[in-house]
Amino acid sequence: QVQLVESGGGLAQAGGSLRLSCAASGRTFYTMGWFRQAPGKEREFVAAIRWSGSITYADSVKGRFTISRTNAKNTEYLQMNSLKPEDTAVYYCAAAVSRIVGTFENEYDYWGQGTQVTVSS
Repeated sequence: QVQLVESGGGLAQAGGSLRLSCAASGRTFYTMGWFRQAPGKEREFVAAIRWSGSITYADSVKGRFTISRTNAKNTEYLQMNSLKPEDTAVYYCAAAVSRIVGTFENEYDYWGQGTQVTVSS
């Protein structure tokens, strides 16, 4: 049974940092990504990392967030620095079996339950 379990969300001040983790079990995934959904808004792409090591970031987080993964542990991370109040959202881990572009929700096969990130000004 495939499971994606996220951890690391919480409260941070503007300019601060948080690190999210997503542990995947049940199979190996080629692409893993992060999405977020703010109140009243649609879910949006944040970052994706592929087995090859290639990475894509949304423009809104480029230079502030870093995605990484430990292939042996099938775990991905999202290091979030220089946080802004507009980063406040529920963050979702996602995983795809295939090689995908990785920036669209419907490309992914599995999703985590979400973890809340709140950034105060």
